[in-house]
Amino acid sequence: MADIGSYLKKHTEALVKDVGIEAACRLTGKSKATLGRYYSDNAEHAERFMPVDAVAKLEEAASYPHVTSALADLRNIMLSYDGQKTETPSGGVNSDVIALSQRFAMLMSEYQEAMADGIITVNEAKRLLRETVMLQQVLIDMKLHLEDESA
Repeated sequence: MADIGSYLKKHTEALVKDVGIEAACRLTGKSKATLGRYYSDNAEHAERFMPVDAVAKLEEAASYPHVTSALADLRNIMLSYDGQKTETPSGGVNSDVIALSQRFAMLMSEYQEAMADGIITVNEAKRLLRETVMLQQVLIDMKLHLEDESA
């Protein structure tokens, strides 16, 4: 259970940071301290998680549904994410393949840098996680383009 809790807390933190702490406070009506407790790894907050209505409000404003995606991952469920982002290029599958290779190169670069001393620090792990989430987003966009082309 501790591993699941830690996993969800990391994604909760990513969600809050995606939206921004000030905006997250406004959207949820929660204080900075309360939001911080939802993703704190301190033992006293181990059983405290963000309420689902707050997650829904934040994910509506976020660039990616971090917590929903984490919950799906825990159950080996594949989601089809249709985030209508205006900054996403509509170049189709060819553009997706290029973006995929670029994102993968960035992930490998982060990994190589992190492993230079043989130890992945917390900050390096956060950068790797961030790149992994971005790579996942490219794959989701590619999946949606492929679904559109096959329909």
